[in-house]
Amino acid sequence: MSTAQRPFTSATAFLWAAAGLALLCLSVAVAVTIGPADIGVGEAGSVIAAHLGGAASGLSPIRDGIVWDLRLPRTLLAAVCGAGLSVCGAVMQSLLRNPLADPFVLGVSSGASTGAVAVVVLGIGGGILSVTGGAFLGAVVSFALVLLLSHTLGGSTDRVVLAGVAAMQLFSALTSFVVMTAADAETTRGVLFWLLGSLAGAGWSDVWMCLAVLAAALLICGGYARTLDAFAFGEEAAASLGVAVARTRLVLLCVTALLTAALVSAAGAIGFVGLVLPHAARALAGPGHARLLPVTALAGAVFLVWADTLARTVLDPQEVPVGVVTSLIGVPAFVLVLYRTRSSR
Repeated sequence: MSTAQRPFTSATAFLWAAAGLALLCLSVAVAVTIGPADIGVGEAGSVIAAHLGGAASGLSPIRDGIVWDLRLPRTLLAAVCGAGLSVCGAVMQSLLRNPLADPFVLGVSSGASTGAVAVVVLGIGGGILSVTGGAFLGAVVSFALVLLLSHTLGGSTDRVVLAGVAAMQLFSALTSFVVMTAADAETTRGVLFWLLGSLAGAGWSDVWMCLAVLAAALLICGGYARTLDAFAFGEEAAASLGVAVARTRLVLLCVTALLTAALVSAAGAIGFVGLVLPHAARALAGPGHARLLPVTALAGAVFLVWADTLARTVLDPQEVPVGVVTSLIGVPAFVLVLYRTRSSR
């Protein structure tokens, strides 16, 4: 296909990325002002400037804390998690050649849930290991099990998916067993809220940790953009183009699993972001991963910022788990994607 025939050029993708970045900045600025306390964009900007070394904001310590300690880290963590989950979904759908693949297909989310529950309910770690640390270790153990199972079964993409489903069911069952047999009512409510996805406890340490992992993952996945393009034609075609199929799959699966583990450990299991947003991004930027990955990241970031804003305000003062909101929006969106895919065949 000639360049003139391509529906998505590099210039078009750049415009979409620039528009997405501007929309993300605007979304964060507005989302920080939304809540029970009436804080304007100018006030929020003065607080941020003051903490970055500018002049004092002039606001009371309480209003300053609402912006800097509560709303801003939560909103930024939502953006980072949305971007990371969307990128993981885009990479996995291409790598496994499965449009239904998402960051949780490898059982990472279920393993993280089991690790978090083990710390909270069973007290594993003796108070030294935090919920975030327990969730991360659980995710890594789950992914290691998936790699072991898929390797012994032959290592093909369908075996990886089947091993992920098996691990997902195993760790989900372990989580349910621990909660039902060892947790009291209050702990059970807290654990279930976290399992549905929540950004309520977001802090700056979570933001920086997840942002660092996301930046590293984007650099690595971006470096494999042309290789991911080759995977679209199948593993045999990719191998004929000089791609080390097994090594590439292992590297990218490890990167997406570790990124998912970090995000889930900080925010819980937030569904449908990594499943739906890559399809929407492909409609905007085309299939080329050099263009697709940044557009997917921006789309996921904007989506989760507004999903979390809705989750914490729609039933104020009660909060809805953000995973519930993403599922309510994601299910009809995914059904639409299925119908569009069907009609295009």
